[in-house]
Amino acid sequence: MEKEYVTSSNLRSIGYDKNTSILEIEFNSGATWQYFDFPETKWHEFKLTDSFGRYFNREIRGSYRESRVG
Repeated sequence: MEKEYVTSSNLRSIGYDKNTSILEIEFNSGATWQYFDFPETKWHEFKLTDSFGRYFNREIRGSYRESRVG
């Protein structure tokens, strides 16, 4: 999965695998989480948002099955 580094007070990088519909987020704390069954349309919205942290809290947190991977 290719990751993109982002400018955010909470998030360090984001990545998406369209074959498995997995979103991966690395937080500034060093923790990495995967979010399953994440729609590709949402991935494009997320990449274009003006605030990654706000989008994460509003659209992702608590809305998808998740697993900490690092």
